[in-house]
Amino acid sequence: MTWLPENIDTVGSLALAHSYLAGLPLLFGLLLALPLGWAAHRWERVRPIVVVGTGLLYTIPSLALFVLMPLVLGTKILAPENVLVAMTIYTVALLVRTVADGLDSVPDNVAAAATAMGYGQVARTLRIDLPLAVPVIAAGLRVAAVSNVSIVSIASLIGVAQLGNLLTDGYGRAFPEVLWVGILACVLLALLFDVVIVVLARVLTPWTRAGRPA
Repeated sequence: MTWLPENIDTVGSLALAHSYLAGLPLLFGLLLALPLGWAAHRWERVRPIVVVGTGLLYTIPSLALFVLMPLVLGTKILAPENVLVAMTIYTVALLVRTVADGLDSVPDNVAAAATAMGYGQVARTLRIDLPLAVPVIAAGLRVAAVSNVSIVSIASLIGVAQLGNLLTDGYGRAFPEVLWVGILACVLLALLFDVVIVVLARVLTPWTRAGRPA
């Protein structure tokens, strides 16, 4: 196995590009999904429209969406913005229902107590409901992270450089070592994203560790 040691810098740069293309949409998607999920939680009549409508976005084939983005955004076919916007759309599609379910999971007695203490709707959502919904939202974010890492690799078919290049290159040249390096790198990146989300969720919910033995 000599290819990897000789091309470690190339793999590293592709991994950084992949992290950027898969990770940034997680943040953008979450920021967009939070108000949409809150609206779905707050108004029952709106919920089916918001949840189903955003969920349908995930049914759009990724390659088709990557190709359509330059036409919609007016960007060049190789512009990374095409992938960022497309992945943000997929992230929103996955997270809106998760945010709504997370807010639904807040016990009624907790919400009533917060209201009785004088919290308004917005303050209660930000200071009570969202923190308590973090475990559910984090679980959905972990799914979205793995999905993003997987889907981004398809962008190599339109010439956007990331770890998917190793998959297409290895397959096209019948070079198993390159192909396996690409697969393992994608798996490791997905695991890294997962670990980061788990750690952040634990940091944001210290009460979940209360009472556990040291």
